[in-house]
Amino acid sequence: MNILDDLKLQYKLGGIAMRVIYWNVACFLISLVFYKFSIGQFDFPNWLALSSDPQVFMFKPWTFLTYAFFHFGFMHLLFNMLVLNFASNLFLTFFSQKQYLGLYILGAIFSGIIFALSFYILGNSASIVGASAAIMAILVAATTYQPLMNVRLLFFGNVKLWHITGVILLLDLMQLRLENMGGHISHLAGAFFGFVFIKLLQNGTDLSIIVSKVLDFFANLFRKSSTTPFTKVHKNYKKPTEKVTSRIVTKDKTQQQIDEILDKISQSGYDCLTKEEKEFLFRAGK
Repeated sequence: MNILDDLKLQYKLGGIAMRVIYWNVACFLISLVFYKFSIGQFDFPNWLALSSDPQVFMFKPWTFLTYAFFHFGFMHLLFNMLVLNFASNLFLTFFSQKQYLGLYILGAIFSGIIFALSFYILGNSASIVGASAAIMAILVAATTYQPLMNVRLLFFGNVKLWHITGVILLLDLMQLRLENMGGHISHLAGAFFGFVFIKLLQNGTDLSIIVSKVLDFFANLFRKSSTTPFTKVHKNYKKPTEKVTSRIVTKDKTQQQIDEILDKISQSGYDCLTKEEKEFLFRAGK
C-alpha cells in the first residue's frame, strides 16, 4: 500500500474530525494560487475570505463559512490543526459526529456574523480567514461539558481542561485591541457559541439538527431517483445450493475480520494496524 492509499484509508476510517482536518489542508493547498511572492503573503479574494464590508458579504453569504477552511500561512494552519485535533478528541468522547460537524459549521457562521457586525459598528473594514473560531467553539463546548477533566500535557503533567481553555481565552482578551482584532473577536464569539451550544443541548435543544437537515436535503436532492419502471421478476422457489451457502459464510468471515480491525482502530488508533491489516481494509473498501 502506497502513501496515497494510506491517506485515502485514513480519510475513510478516521471519522468526521479527520475529514475536517483533510478539508482544511486541501483548501490550504488550493489557496497557494493566491500567494503573492512580491508581498510575501496570501491575497485572498473576497469570495473566499470573509469581509466586514456589508456591500461584499451581503452578496457573498457563503463566505461566512468558506473563511473557516482557509489560512494565512503554513504555521497558522499547523497550529490550528493541532488544536483542532486536540479539541476534536475531547468533544467526540461525549458527543456524536453529526453534533461535531454541526457545531463546527454553526460556530464558524456565528463567529463570522459577530466579526462583521462588530467591525461595521466600529466603522472598521477588514477580512479574515482561519478555522480558529470554529475550533474555539469545539474546545469550549467540551470544556463546558467536562471542565474538570484531567488532560496530560508535555512538561506540565496533568492539567484540568478548564485551565487550558481559560489560558487561551485570556490570551485572546489580552490581544483584543492589537493587530488582529477581528480574529480575536471571532475567537471569543466562537467560544461563546460553544458554551451556549452545550447549555442548550443539556436543556434538550440540539442546534446541530439544523445542519444535519440542510445536509440531508442537499444529499437527497442529488441522490438518484429510486422510481424505476415496474419489472416482473420470476421467483425461483428452489432450495439454495451449497455454493450460495459457501458465499454467505465467506462474506460473514470477511465482515467479521473487518469488524475486528475496526475495533482495534477504535481502541488503539489507526497507526497500530499492521501492513497486512491496512491492505486488507483497503481492498475491502473498494
